[in-house]
Amino acid sequence: MPTGAWGGGFSLQAGRSDVTDAWVPLHFLDEPIEVHFDTPPLLTRKPDAPQAFVWREERFAVDDILATWSDYRRRGRSERNMQPAHAQVAVRRGSWGVGRFYFRVRVQGGRVFDIYYDRAPEDAGDRAGHWFVYRELGPANALP
Repeated sequence: MPTGAWGGGFSLQAGRSDVTDAWVPLHFLDEPIEVHFDTPPLLTRKPDAPQAFVWREERFAVDDILATWSDYRRRGRSERNMQPAHAQVAVRRGSWGVGRFYFRVRVQGGRVFDIYYDRAPEDAGDRAGHWFVYRELGPANALP
């Protein structure tokens, strides 16, 4: 999340510095979700957090956005298909079809999730990218 925590390509924007230390993963999920916006994002490939999402046929309304961050690292074959100087720029700014936008959200009822939008297309006919629920979190101070 903060730059340096997982390597280059991350930037964290949050209102409080304790956001990353206050939560610990309860469940790693990495499952597709359907998102809902009151107003569709102006930039579909760089969206804001949705107002709600549907996961496992249950709708979750977003009450609060606790943090946002992005990851422009290339993965798999695509991490080797650029000259090093271009790759250094791309990890900071992104390039077409590469990058994830993460949102730590609190939903109605108090549960906290990390969700993300992955800009990577699945194939040539699917260029839109996809949304996922990455993990559910709980307060760090609740651990033994």
